Amino acid sequence: MHASFLGMGAVFATLADPLAGSTTSGTDTLYLWIAFAAGILALGAAALFARSVLSADQGTPEMQEIASAIREGAQAFMARQYRTIAIMAVVLAAVLYAGYAVYPPTSDRAIKVVVSFLLGAACSGISGYAGMFVSIRANLRTAAAARTSLAGALKLALRGGAVTGLIVVGLALLGISLLFLLFGGIDHPQAVPYQLVGFGFGASLVALFAQLGGGIYTKAADVGADLVGKVEAGIPEDDPRNPAVIADLVGDNVGDCAGRGADLFESSAAESVGAMILGAALFPVFGIKGILFPLIVHAINIVASIIGVSSVHSKETDNPMHALNRGFYLTSFLALVGFAAGVHFLLQDRWWLLAAGVVGIITSFLFVSITEYYTETRYRPVQSIARACTTGPATNIITGLAVGMETPALPVLVISGALLLSYYFGVKGLEDATGIADYAKGIYGTAIATMGMLSSAAYILAMDTFGPITDNAGGIVEMSNQPHEVRDRTDRMDAAGNTTKALTKGYAIGSAALAAFLLFSAYLETIHEIVKHRVEAAGFVLPLDWSFSNVNLASIPVFVGGLLGAMLTYLFSSMAISAVGRAAEKVIEDVRAQFKENPGIMNGTSKPDYGRCVHIVTGAALKEMVMPGALAVLMPVVIGVLFRHLSTKFHLKSSTDLPAAFGNIVNLSGAEAVAAFLMVGTISGILLAMLMNNGGGAWDNAKKFIETGHYGGKGSDAHKAAVVGDTVGDPFKDTAGPSLHVLIKLLATVTLVLAPLFV
Repeated sequence: MHASFLGMGAVFATLADPLAGSTTSGTDTLYLWIAFAAGILALGAAALFARSVLSADQGTPEMQEIASAIREGAQAFMARQYRTIAIMAVVLAAVLYAGYAVYPPTSDRAIKVVVSFLLGAACSGISGYAGMFVSIRANLRTAAAARTSLAGALKLALRGGAVTGLIVVGLALLGISLLFLLFGGIDHPQAVPYQLVGFGFGASLVALFAQLGGGIYTKAADVGADLVGKVEAGIPEDDPRNPAVIADLVGDNVGDCAGRGADLFESSAAESVGAMILGAALFPVFGIKGILFPLIVHAINIVASIIGVSSVHSKETDNPMHALNRGFYLTSFLALVGFAAGVHFLLQDRWWLLAAGVVGIITSFLFVSITEYYTETRYRPVQSIARACTTGPATNIITGLAVGMETPALPVLVISGALLLSYYFGVKGLEDATGIADYAKGIYGTAIATMGMLSSAAYILAMDTFGPITDNAGGIVEMSNQPHEVRDRTDRMDAAGNTTKALTKGYAIGSAALAAFLLFSAYLETIHEIVKHRVEAAGFVLPLDWSFSNVNLASIPVFVGGLLGAMLTYLFSSMAISAVGRAAEKVIEDVRAQFKENPGIMNGTSKPDYGRCVHIVTGAALKEMVMPGALAVLMPVVIGVLFRHLSTKFHLKSSTDLPAAFGNIVNLSGAEAVAAFLMVGTISGILLAMLMNNGGGAWDNAKKFIETGHYGGKGSDAHKAAVVGDTVGDPFKDTAGPSLHVLIKLLATVTLVLAPLFV
């Protein structure tokens, strides 16, 4: 594979020569303005959906009082969390600028990379906050609607979720389009995609801290509330006598709404930039259209998702998941039609590339179906866990872990098939393109498949946010003592919401796997170009047949780098889960103390101090999120720099086949160690995230299955065992699992942006 990236070399030549590449026609740049228009349409549709939700009935004064407490707690946490993240982002932006400015080949791009980094971070933060702003108001309206109709409550909850989905995709589209225009993409389209990498890095940074901090908050409060309330005190979930119940409901918003919004914004941004970079490699074939194609796919995504959300309706006796799935099927069909139109107008009717996009769409279907199988109450995995609860917590844990360990098998087969097929279709679709290596053609096919997966992202995120909205609605109904049939309606929606949250996490992992492979390819070629500059600056010429594409595991730096990459995913997960445990301990201590200090709480004659628990878990979550997040950012840098400088001391040889004369010019030990760190860490992280997301979701719905009346129902010994399993699964599925796939993409963007430090 020595010639793997020769077809992409022209792209990187533009980094040295900004005038390289040809200009584009006004007809071609029309597609950039279409992307702009679609981004504005997304924000406009989000505003209309928000208006329809906010104008709905707000229920009784008791319901409004509870919702107000949730809203205040969520806003207070977000304000403190985003201040912390903003400080980190500014410090990292200064380091990023210094790193680019002192290295001559990248000094002219220092300002642009930092600007794109800060804009990506800002848009990611806005995405998370804006989605949460509506969700903490949609919960009350959904609860009020559930008093009269399941169909009305379902419609409100999904439209509240759609606000998040449309804002996320719309801001990603507008941010990338704006930077592409401002950085001169119309005149020099081949050079600009590389200057957008900072946008993905900024989005990844905020997403990791938002998801991690929110995940620690939500699960610390949830675990604390469940263990003292359900297990020790024997009171129902969301009972108003539980001092931690408001903190628990706040956590649903800051973790599952704001955190997931920032996460999927990062997915849309990083994967679009990666696909644009690969489109630049095919500039001789498609011109600017190949670069803009990912933006047009998001435009299609927006239109299809708006129609899909608007079409969802349900009968009172329907399973809410059936209605949500019908909307997903319609969205996916419309996305496929739009994708075909995009191939016709932008990719010269190369229908093999449409086949690659279809692979991505089918992959998203398969991920949703596989995740549904492992987390829905109708199927064997969840029912086997529920059955195991009849013999106690230990067998529940054993069965749940077994199910979790089983879950990566089918998704890995799907990812493998998607990569192989899309690569083949890419080569077939571009077989008549001369002067471009087959590897570059195949990688573009995988990029098209990734965009196919993203073609329904806005609707997927609407389904994701549907989960915490319905969870909150159920809590509001329970705490305001609504009739039993109202709680039955919210319980049905909550069970569907647990499944949708699991589905979107599986979807995000699948897209992360495909995106990480693309960004890894871009990292390899970036190192190649850095080596080329170093060699030419020393007066030599780099052999044309050399490329940085062979990374040999027999090399000590490579093996150690890969080992450290796998280790990071486990250490990171341990830190995240331990953080939940430590924060939950503080919540448990406070709840016990309140029960002891004020006996009137259990008698219902006095109210607990909800604010005290909210304050405790807020401080604990923000403190605990810093160390795992800093580890994720710093570890690839430390590995690359250490191996670069220490390899000569320890006689660690690179696996490169560069001529011996270049030995004193470049040292690739650091770059190779980071390459192995990234790829092995990605593989390990994907498998571990699947285990935790699906295993945790199965534990949760096993508890829900028992609560519907099976194996003794609520309050039975089986239910108590199920609560224990659900408690173990909580930090799996809502803290460590979703944070892991953000970690995967953050590692990819960090290594790509900081590659000059490793050579």
